[in-house]
Amino acid sequence: MKIRLLQVGKPRDAPAVALHDRYVERIERLGVGYAVTWVPEVQPDGRFSDEHVREREARALLEELDAKSTAIALDRGGQSLTSEELSRRLERWATPRATFVIGGPLGLHGGILDRADWRWSLSTLTFPHELARVIVAEQLYRALTLLRGVPYHK
Repeated sequence: MKIRLLQVGKPRDAPAVALHDRYVERIERLGVGYAVTWVPEVQPDGRFSDEHVREREARALLEELDAKSTAIALDRGGQSLTSEELSRRLERWATPRATFVIGGPLGLHGGILDRADWRWSLSTLTFPHELARVIVAEQLYRALTLLRGVPYHK
């Protein structure tokens, strides 16, 4: 079982990075491979429309997606899952590998959403992408503890 986080923008918020990495360590202690890849965030700066920014970021994300990996796009319009539902799906998704895709501040382009095998909504609220990666890592750890029978989820 392997998990990959593919995101737009290099994380800069040190406390968020540290919290994410703490969950990654826990995931790896359960014997699950976890990798993070990021593509550069396109700065709108008035020259590009929001759609053009998302399109350019999508091209970079699509280049990084592996055809053998199940792609799960983080999208507030996607489907919400309970922790138990996520654990059941994760087992299927992550064999051989699941790639969770997080967009930049403007979200994901329709091309990525169309390419995704699944759209997962963490909430109907909008989260900063650095916080979303922490939530994803924690929820993946929780799902894995459910699968492994490790006491964490209550």
